[in-house]
Amino acid sequence: MENANQPVQQEIKISDNFAGGEYANAMQVSHNKEEFLLSYFNIIPPAGRVVAKLITSPGHIKRMIVALQDNLKKYEGQFGPVEQAESPKSEIGFQV
Repeated sequence: MENANQPVQQEIKISDNFAGGEYANAMQVSHNKEEFLLSYFNIIPPAGRVVAKLITSPGHIKRMIVALQDNLKKYEGQFGPVEQAESPKSEIGFQV
């Protein structure tokens, strides 16, 4: 019988075709009542590409924001202040 106070250990698997990370220098956020959609882009003028899409619930997006804020605070404590990057100068469009 599991103890409700003990954390459950879960195994995380990663697909063979998902070995490394992708660099993203832009992101688009959209949402509806049930979910947030985060689209990540790698933009190197004159073109760019979508490198990842993430769909998650409003409750999980809030947890991610808290985790990002906490990690940024720790990063700045170790390496100094970070200045916000400029927004892209061009409009993002899609080719079909």
